[in-house]
Amino acid sequence: MIAAHDLYENNYARFWIIDGILYFKYKPNTTINMKVAQSVVTDRIYFQNEKSYPILCDVRGVVGTEKAGRDYLAQSGSVLAQAVGLIVHEKVLLTISNFYLHISKPSVPTQIFTKEEDALIYLNGFI
Repeated sequence: MIAAHDLYENNYARFWIIDGILYFKYKPNTTINMKVAQSVVTDRIYFQNEKSYPILCDVRGVVGTEKAGRDYLAQSGSVLAQAVGLIVHEKVLLTISNFYLHISKPSVPTQIFTKEEDALIYLNGFI
């Protein structure tokens, strides 16, 4: 169980830290536009309290993205991120995530996974 002070939630996502990894999970039916991207990045940076973490980002709640939001996440979304493991489960999200990696080119190491365990193995290398 996660203590209340170890968890932050806004309208679009929840995040918490366990064993040196920041877990970030988008809420169901989220479309990543500029407003959403700015909100989640601002809140995540505040939550991290100036400490950098590898980030496990669960995008399974995302139903769509807009270019401005993707571009913002690729650049500003990398602040205080050592590396990012994206968790996807549907073909559409896998396609969106691959598009994000190749077109937006995040500024920190980022990989896509369908299993959380594999993403954690990857991210543990950055702790």
